Amino acid sequence: MPLQPRGEEVVQVNSLPEPPIRTRCLIGSSHGWLVTVDDRSEMHLVNPITCEQIALPSVITIEQVNPIVDEYGALHKYEFSGHTGTCGAYRSPSIFALDKLRHELHYKAFVFPDTSTGSYIVVLIHNPVRQLSFARVGDDKWTWLPPHEDYSDCTYKDGLLYAVTGTGELHAFDFSGPVITMEMIISMREMHHCGYMYIAQAPLGDLLLVWRIFQDYDLEPEPGSSVFWNSTEYKIYEFDPLGSKLKEINRLSDHVLFLGHNQSLCLSAEEYPSLLANHAYFTDDNYLWTLGFKNNHRDMGILNLDDNSREDLESLQLWSNFPAPMWITPDLRKMNLASGWIEEN
Repeated sequence: MPLQPRGEEVVQVNSLPEPPIRTRCLIGSSHGWLVTVDDRSEMHLVNPITCEQIALPSVITIEQVNPIVDEYGALHKYEFSGHTGTCGAYRSPSIFALDKLRHELHYKAFVFPDTSTGSYIVVLIHNPVRQLSFARVGDDKWTWLPPHEDYSDCTYKDGLLYAVTGTGELHAFDFSGPVITMEMIISMREMHHCGYMYIAQAPLGDLLLVWRIFQDYDLEPEPGSSVFWNSTEYKIYEFDPLGSKLKEINRLSDHVLFLGHNQSLCLSAEEYPSLLANHAYFTDDNYLWTLGFKNNHRDMGILNLDDNSREDLESLQLWSNFPAPMWITPDLRKMNLASGWIEEN
């Protein structure tokens, strides 16, 4: 579904860079960029509007990955360790072919504008146990952010990286100084026990925490039935960073949520009139999809936050069964640049 504000014109550019996008895994969508992983498990940013491509630091610079070379010195395989920041190595290292590591290591990635440099910061949630690493565009390596784990979503605001865990903790990483510091802002561990956490910025800058509560699941479904979680309930909290407090809210007024395997979005229905106010558009982003599990059904739809009623998205049979689907929001400034390039050429 295209998200198009009033008065804006969408331009499509189809000649995407090599390797073909269909051969890559998609692990994130933020600010008009896709974060892709190729068949050597290397990551690139791709802008599907302008066809720009930016190589990110090599996967071998991630803390848990080491290269294995053949007798000629060429990269042959990867060694993937179980090293964590909390308990050391919780398993022995595993060996993976170049194209297989991406199904074990990469989980979810985000691209955030870095106002201090005019470029971007890329944040990666990766295994083992969904830890954080980051890199600025132009860096030659990934920087690990131990010791915590089980992260599910991130957002970046005023020099702070806010990251939420699946167990209900909110952490803030301060990027403004020479040394990155981390503070646990709040814990919701006692509130819910089974679900995913999302964090989104409302149009006016407020932070929203959204808890997607899973009701049931079936890992060995009958043909045609859902393979993973069935969820119809969301709890939404407004976060006050000054008082480090959460306030549960019952409705989003004229706002809209987009949740999935992408940067979580909260948009204004007034600015995007084709969207339904006080609704959540959600896709099936269970982490098992990123590990190669495939099935012909997904838990995707549009949820009315007034009464928790839902409707399915149209043409579900057209969706690929792997990898996890995601929402893509083009950067309108990039689209205008692309439009000017087309007119000149």
